[in-house]
Amino acid sequence: MKPTPKSRLLGVAASVLVAALALTAPVTANSVTSAGAAEPQPAQQQDKPTVVLVHGAFADASSWNGVIERLQAEGYPVVAPANPLRDLATDSAYLRSVLNSVQGPIVLAGHSYGGAVMSSAAAGDPDVKALVYITALAPEIGESTGELVNRFPGNTLGANLQSVPFPLPGGGEGADLYVKREAFREHFAADVPAPTAALMAVTQRPAATAALEGKAVEAAWKVIPSWALLATEDKAIPLAAQKFMAERAKSKTVEVKASHAVPVSQPGAVADLIIEAAGASK
Repeated sequence: MKPTPKSRLLGVAASVLVAALALTAPVTANSVTSAGAAEPQPAQQQDKPTVVLVHGAFADASSWNGVIERLQAEGYPVVAPANPLRDLATDSAYLRSVLNSVQGPIVLAGHSYGGAVMSSAAAGDPDVKALVYITALAPEIGESTGELVNRFPGNTLGANLQSVPFPLPGGGEGADLYVKREAFREHFAADVPAPTAALMAVTQRPAATAALEGKAVEAAWKVIPSWALLATEDKAIPLAAQKFMAERAKSKTVEVKASHAVPVSQPGAVADLIIEAAGASK
């Protein structure tokens, strides 16, 4: 259980306030039931794990919107942080800080590069009960995401990236990778409606080359039960690569005819698998 110093302070303050009110106003049955009683929390919010959703490269947290709606409708608390997409080590450290802020059990789901980040961030966290890879990367220690997507033929996204230099805080220069707008739908989101894919192309978040080149130093899938959604029409992470990683991690798998942008195109299938993982990890 993670510490909750803020909650304890609020509890003390509330106790003092109640004591003060008791000295200045008579207590009646009506005042206790109508004014003093705390509003009960919905039961589903108390007995279900928090789902943390980690987006990948060339996307942002809004790519989970359809999934979030479905999870919340089933009573799951959801957190969908912004993945920095700067460097695998620092991105993982950032996600670990997010996990530390969540009380109780967690089901952690990652899309694309987000899978690599969560594989590292979840290592050693007893609150993470399940990992769900949504056409995502699950590197072994010492592997980079770049190596994995190119291990098997079928990755056409890489040839449709453009590099944009940016200044590093300590001096020097880094490089951000973007999917070329004219190629975005065909190679990233082929089954997403054209108007939506066009908006995604404009609002895409770039990934620094350092993020895709960084080598994993943790592999939480070795000890935490995992599930994997395999997108059969993925042109970013070929199906053969997805199967290789899922088999290695001993993940429970489901195949969906979808592009790499499956959280957007088929949010129901994604939510269903997360709910299955949550139910099995109780």
